[in-house]
Amino acid sequence: MRRRAIAKAWPVFAICGLVASCGSRTGLFSDEGVASTNNGPEPGRDGGRDGRIDADEELDALPPIDVQPKADVDRTDCPDADATYVYVVSSQNQLYAFYPPALTFKLIGNLVCPSGGSTPFSMAVDRKGVAYVVFTDGQLFRVSTATAACIPTSYVPDQEGFNTFGMGFASEFGGPLEHLYVAENNFNGLSAGLGRIDVSTFKLAFVDKFNPAIPRAELTGTGDGRLFAFWPDRFQPTGSHVAEVNKTTAQVVAQTDLPIARTNDAFAFAFWGGDFWIFTSPGGASEVHRFRPADGTTSKMTTHPSTIVGAGVSTCAPQE
Repeated sequence: MRRRAIAKAWPVFAICGLVASCGSRTGLFSDEGVASTNNGPEPGRDGGRDGRIDADEELDALPPIDVQPKADVDRTDCPDADATYVYVVSSQNQLYAFYPPALTFKLIGNLVCPSGGSTPFSMAVDRKGVAYVVFTDGQLFRVSTATAACIPTSYVPDQEGFNTFGMGFASEFGGPLEHLYVAENNFNGLSAGLGRIDVSTFKLAFVDKFNPAIPRAELTGTGDGRLFAFWPDRFQPTGSHVAEVNKTTAQVVAQTDLPIARTNDAFAFAFWGGDFWIFTSPGGASEVHRFRPADGTTSKMTTHPSTIVGAGVSTCAPQE
């Protein structure tokens, strides 16, 4: 997701073009296996903020996040999990594959999306290895993680008031079915809440307001069905938060504070191998931090010369 002056920092992605055995990481544009997001009851608005807490209030009352994988996760459709990557996109329209164990980036290619001069704002990657990139004008594109080829979708910007947003896929039942979740972006205040985009119809359904309320945030999901958000403090010079969000109610159920990021940073993050990988930049080079929930440590791991604004990762990625 990018700061106002840039656009938005992107979420992290899974890569296939680098590993020959990465069967579902092809990044092709086939609709085969694309999960519909219309399962379950239609989420709805509650129309108010009664009893809701402001983004910078009382978050320390929540328990710390726990990413210990849940049991009975169905991975039968996944290739070797260690062959997956985190994908990141820069404000320079470049798509990279990032491999956390080696801390290496590989350029996949330049995005040539018919965006009319707007730039990437955020990104997510589905279980098949196809990236979805929203641009600063609200247009949503599908991008191949094998070649960086780009095609427009039928998504109409500003549905439910969501023009730009953070985004991430999360498994629904610990198996192949997944949905694309989005967090409305507001540079001047609190996010309007959580939404869900059906990638077969490109209709956005509003889930609910975040409770406690949070500002603009990026999202990442896991193969065992959990959804997480990351955001920098709005007013402090440094500091940020990672929180687990209930996908059906938008309730923030756990949260951990981190000593990284600045208020005006472009930012993105993704979950891989039991750790969160966080990309932050004030507009130049990006810093890459690893937050390890198992021991609570946050470490600067490497840097990248581009301004990373989006990241995405397959829910087939390693969970521990």
